[in-house]
Amino acid sequence: MTSKKVILTGDRPTGKLHLGHFVGSLQNRVKLQNEYEQFILIADLQALTDHAEEPELIRKNVLEVALDYLAVGIDPNISTICIQSEIPAISDLTMYYMNLVTMARLQRNPTVKDEMNQKGFGAEVPVGFLNYPVSQAADITAFKANLVPVGADQLPMIEQTNEIVRKFNRIYASNTLVECEALVSNTGRLPGIDGKAKMSKSLDNAIYLSDSPEIIEQKVMNMYTDPNHIHVGDPGKIEGNTVFAYLDIFDTDKAEIQSLKEQYTRGGLGDVVLKRRLNDILQTLLKPISEKREELAKEPDKVMAILKAGTEKARKVTNQTLIEVKSAMKLDYFD
Repeated sequence: MTSKKVILTGDRPTGKLHLGHFVGSLQNRVKLQNEYEQFILIADLQALTDHAEEPELIRKNVLEVALDYLAVGIDPNISTICIQSEIPAISDLTMYYMNLVTMARLQRNPTVKDEMNQKGFGAEVPVGFLNYPVSQAADITAFKANLVPVGADQLPMIEQTNEIVRKFNRIYASNTLVECEALVSNTGRLPGIDGKAKMSKSLDNAIYLSDSPEIIEQKVMNMYTDPNHIHVGDPGKIEGNTVFAYLDIFDTDKAEIQSLKEQYTRGGLGDVVLKRRLNDILQTLLKPISEKREELAKEPDKVMAILKAGTEKARKVTNQTLIEVKSAMKLDYFD
């Protein structure tokens, strides 16, 4: 470990990564990797909390997510990419922390409540899913992460992690665990191509980093705009218009975008013109990523070797934390 502050971030391997991931986290990870000691966790155990009957899908997606990481410019020589289920210390810490959290507290966690409602679990929620905040606390504290990049909707998870840290240190009279700080992204959430508030694999409204140029064009041309903007001469609405939402994020010519918005609002600018502009921008952005991804995908064994090396490094770090935790709890029987 270096003297740099530690960042922990990652993704559940439930599918290939998309533009929403790129905007929300991936490009930021590339920027941060030179400034911090960055661990990137492929959280396959947490993916199983609502995909327990599809372990083969999770296994396949571990490689897919790793390909996306490397293709966007995450450097495995700088950032440590690791697989959650191959780091036993995380599971051990989860078990210890479970005794420090009540069922009622887990059920009150706003993030968990929202996601339970979205997935329609009701009373049939898997224990692993309800226990997600404890598992996440184990992830964060295992690496003694100082910073955790999250969206605003994930702040309750960070709060609960720090509650566990404080309770552990108080009960066991130690300063073993460190509190973490949320690194909240100020980038707006990318809507789905159908105009829904969130780009999502489950809603099938995403543009993936691995999409072909033809698929990207097809998705852009089918994007939701203003349904009342039927003719070129009709005045159109900017609010809720997915194409403008994407142009605001990806088009660097802000003055031109403002001019296009004014023209669109007055009438006289067609949706096809805007979609072609957006398509050109996204093709330019994604071409080098998809080309690099295709090359990496030809040698999956090399990618898995990268994950193995990163996981071995992560084990050393997290095993040390586990040793300290067990010592504080007086469970170090044979040391």
